[in-house]
Amino acid sequence: MGLDIRIPLGLVFQILGGIMALFGLFTREDVALYEKSLGLNLNLVWGAVIFLFGAVMFFMGRRQKWQHDPFNPEPWETQAAIKPRH
Repeated sequence: MGLDIRIPLGLVFQILGGIMALFGLFTREDVALYEKSLGLNLNLVWGAVIFLFGAVMFFMGRRQKWQHDPFNPEPWETQAAIKPRH
């Protein structure tokens, strides 16, 4: 049916979250940077959240398709297989 939009979006979120998390890891000792956020390393936390969200989207896009596909129906979904019993 084509490319599922969750696959490229998941990859984009994984890349963005990975960059943020790495930045948070490298700057975790900088007290002045995280002074406004009450000492919380928001780059690390939200980078990990965004990365996990992207991973979920990516893997949901890659899972087996269970939706109805009108162009390539399964054998049990064809009209010949759906006969009323008398």
